Amino acid sequence: MSDQYDEQTAQRHPEPEQQEGQQQAHPGTGEAMDPPPDHGEDSYRGSGRLEGRRAVITGGDSGIGRAVAIAFAREGADVLLSYLEEEQEDAERTAALVRDAGRRAVLVPGDIRDEAHCRHVVERALADLGGIEVLVNNAAYQMSQDEGLLGITTEQFDRVLKTNVYAMFWLCKAAVPHMPEGSSIINTSSIQAFQPSPELLDYATTKAAIVNFTKGLSQDLAGRGIRVNSVAPGPVWTPLIPATMPAEKVDSFGEQTPMGRAGQPAELAPAYVFFASPESSYVTGEVLGVTGGQLLT
Repeated sequence: MSDQYDEQTAQRHPEPEQQEGQQQAHPGTGEAMDPPPDHGEDSYRGSGRLEGRRAVITGGDSGIGRAVAIAFAREGADVLLSYLEEEQEDAERTAALVRDAGRRAVLVPGDIRDEAHCRHVVERALADLGGIEVLVNNAAYQMSQDEGLLGITTEQFDRVLKTNVYAMFWLCKAAVPHMPEGSSIINTSSIQAFQPSPELLDYATTKAAIVNFTKGLSQDLAGRGIRVNSVAPGPVWTPLIPATMPAEKVDSFGEQTPMGRAGQPAELAPAYVFFASPESSYVTGEVLGVTGGQLLT
């Protein structure tokens, strides 16, 4: 069986043949997607790179978050999954995959737009996992608007900022006092931080903020021995796509990349493992693009 070390990447991850016209209500679910995303369920092979570590992953129920949870567990980490209450079924599936790897999975539903809930997430990690060495700020909200600026309501702008930026700030602030030397914070930014699409203006703005926050926080925490880095995905086949984009854009999703296809969540996971592991011990303040060839410029 092939794994993430298989050189036949093009064959393992061909261009998804998306069913035309598929859409879902937000937040969406991977099980309803055609084809379903590949999170590495059948392919990710661990080698003990995160043995004994405790990780918090926001948006850990599906998409990139699920792929990261699977990879972390198979590398030896216990995992806390943060997600919205309506994503409970997806979170249970992810937790089962973590437990199948022989690791602990803690489920914490709730809305990270609330500062008190962000503190609660960290408190649960300390109580249920016994500590935290890795924080993955991955949860995000977007909603495509064909009208661009004029289509973005204050309510939507507030939701995007609170989910994507405020929560990251609150979680970092709550977690850092408890993170020992050698810990790692990994923030999910995006190609949108560098090549913003008008219909995702508010989302792109938050992703640029995440890049800047990552670089600034890395300088702040270097003296504590805590590294801060970011993974910047390109177009990735996750439930967020049919749940937030018009059908015609879903049909052609990912075709604009030099590789000509959307990525699979499983293709993102190794980047998070690298930043979480001691292999990146001299790397902080960096943004790693996993974009199918789109340039971070």
